[in-house]
Amino acid sequence: MLRSGGQYVQRRAKLVETVRSNGVKDERVLAAVGRVKRECFVDQALQHRAYEDQALPIGLRQTISQPTTVAFQTWMLDTQPGDSVLEVGTGSGYQAAVLCEMGVRVYSIERHRLLHERAKAILNELDYRVLLRVGDGSLGWPGLAPFDAVVVTAGAMEIPKRLLEQLREPSERKPGGRLVVPIGDRGGQRMTKIVRTGPDSYESEERGMFMFVPLVQS
Repeated sequence: MLRSGGQYVQRRAKLVETVRSNGVKDERVLAAVGRVKRECFVDQALQHRAYEDQALPIGLRQTISQPTTVAFQTWMLDTQPGDSVLEVGTGSGYQAAVLCEMGVRVYSIERHRLLHERAKAILNELDYRVLLRVGDGSLGWPGLAPFDAVVVTAGAMEIPKRLLEQLREPSERKPGGRLVVPIGDRGGQRMTKIVRTGPDSYESEERGMFMFVPLVQS
């Protein structure tokens, strides 16, 4: 059973202020970060560091992302309640939990079965409803496409084309789907947002440099 004491409440509030000071101004995103018990998503030996604004190891050479990075990607996704969101790289499950707090439907793919099983157990115990599976996330989830948004939580050398194809086309009622992915090599990645503007057209923008573990593709 997961244990989360009241001593983390103030730390969580302080983290929200840190994320705000780092440039994330969306109050919905900040509120979501403030509701997620990050201490439940890190190894027990690192729980005392759960509310540092840093990435922490979770095994298999993977990390739980820095909270500011999670908030920044969530902000860039520009989701609305009820949107369908695909996450590529479940990892610890923390990003999925933040997305759930945004009121969206979350689907998440993880390459490593051990991380998948661990995240599934934590998310279920915290009552986050996420549909999870093991696989190559760069291929997306065609059976559930199209998606309102796709977020990639690992650094890609180039934009995964299969993910672009699974973004929802724009309609009279809603803009097209958004893909947020860090693009670059091991030296750092530029956070990139691609918006589908038509059947075969997209627009992109870049916002700042980040550091992610590499995206492994088949």
